Amino acid sequence: MRLLVTGGRTGYLGRHVVATAAREHDVIGVGSHDADLRDRDAVEALVGHHRPDAIIHTAYVQSDWDVTATGAAHVATAAARHGARLVLVSSDVVFSGADGLYDESAPPDPITAYGAAKAAAETVALAVCPDVVVARTSLILGDGTSQHERLVHALASGADGALFDDEQRCPVHVGDLAAALVELAGNHLQGVLHIGGAQAMSRFELGRLIARRDRLDPASLRATSRAAAGVAGPIDVRLDSSRAARVLSTRLRGAGEFL
Repeated sequence: MRLLVTGGRTGYLGRHVVATAAREHDVIGVGSHDADLRDRDAVEALVGHHRPDAIIHTAYVQSDWDVTATGAAHVATAAARHGARLVLVSSDVVFSGADGLYDESAPPDPITAYGAAKAAAETVALAVCPDVVVARTSLILGDGTSQHERLVHALASGADGALFDDEQRCPVHVGDLAAALVELAGNHLQGVLHIGGAQAMSRFELGRLIARRDRLDPASLRATSRAAAGVAGPIDVRLDSSRAARVLSTRLRGAGEFL
């Protein structure tokens, strides 16, 4: 199978997807130097040149609607035009957190600009691409180099800051997620699939696990709430990934296991 991975050159998840897929497939990892996702013609030319069987779209810029939403729409349109399967990576932040536990039937109700951009990307991809799976996931970490792990090291070393103890997410190991995405690229599942980790926890609980694994002092980490920090965002967005456990051979471990 010939795979095109957006964000595959420099993106954290994208690089892991490329490395995982390269074990069995012909993989092209691309980045912003290969095509500006905001440029529809550039995306069309990129997909037309490589003619992939499937595209795994991991690229985004959290603060940039044009990259995250419009760029994903360009990728979906190009995938449809060239008959490529699309695996669109989305996020649990398409939900407000009002309902707590979310399965695939839950309608997006984002309360942040980034969540709205991801929800818009999902809507377009599902509308225009005949062969698409939207893979919603959560906090991604596990190899020691993620932003979450680097933040814990900085905080344990005395940097100013704290970790939310009121935000419930389902952290997933980057290797597990990469393997699941490659598996999805090669099967026939369509629609929305939740692929979060098997265990819900707060960022503070997650930080303490990282600290213990890396022989840091968990007591050096401080806790705060989103309200106290004045940071808007969903509080309780636990993804129900039970369907993924049934349909995928890739096992999505909980953070308590992989850390």
